[in-house]
Amino acid sequence: QAQLVESGGGLVQAGGSLRLSCAVSGLTMNNYRMAWFRQAPGKERAFVAGVEWSGRYTYYGDSVKGRFTISRDNAKNLVALQMNSLKPEDTAVYYCAATSGYGHIMTMSGYNYWGQGTQVTVSS
Repeated sequence: QAQLVESGGGLVQAGGSLRLSCAVSGLTMNNYRMAWFRQAPGKERAFVAGVEWSGRYTYYGDSVKGRFTISRDNAKNLVALQMNSLKPEDTAVYYCAATSGYGHIMTMSGYNYWGQGTQVTVSS
């Protein structure tokens, strides 16, 4: 059974940094593209960042470009999201997700597996 477990969330002041981690088990990571999504209260879940199988190609939502960096370590079954220059509008539950498909990496419906989420709160 595949499991994705996020960690690293918490409370941080605006301008600060956090690093989220996603520990993956029960699946061969090399066969999956990975991504982070987030959901703020009262809003739909939205794409944050994605990374292709080898880690060579990455994709970002417009609101986080230049501030967030996604990375993966297939040998350690880990995916990370480094978040810098955090803003109050980054406050959300952040989810790690894995897709074995070949559709657009930003499309939520294409993802097979999801973590339980980790809360990130940015105070002003």
